[in-house]
Amino acid sequence: MDYKELIKHILPKDLLEYFEVIDMKEIPSSKKQEEHYLIKLEEINTLPSGYNLEDYESKGFYKPRLIQDFPLRGKAVYLEIHRRRWRNKTDKRNIHRDFTMIAEGTKFTKELSDFLKQSY
Repeated sequence: MDYKELIKHILPKDLLEYFEVIDMKEIPSSKKQEEHYLIKLEEINTLPSGYNLEDYESKGFYKPRLIQDFPLRGKAVYLEIHRRRWRNKTDKRNIHRDFTMIAEGTKFTKELSDFLKQSY
């Protein structure tokens, strides 16, 4: 089993409906930080509901955010989350997925839920 399959069993199932695991690294300790795991997640490239695919184009990601999740085998776990944005082809307004309602019914940690509900 590769790390992406393993991570699917560790992270909340609801999270993987909207994000894809793109990398996982075990970071050795240094003078500034202890040994930890870093899991990189990228929002999937599907428009939020209610928007027409013909009117929008993917415009990459917002600046990635780092949040700490539950420890794994005594090591800290950090999630580097890359949220996607789309731009209206006509008026150039950016949109992003609204996680406010999604996070309410999930089993995300409070910190992760709060992070996903933040506006960019």
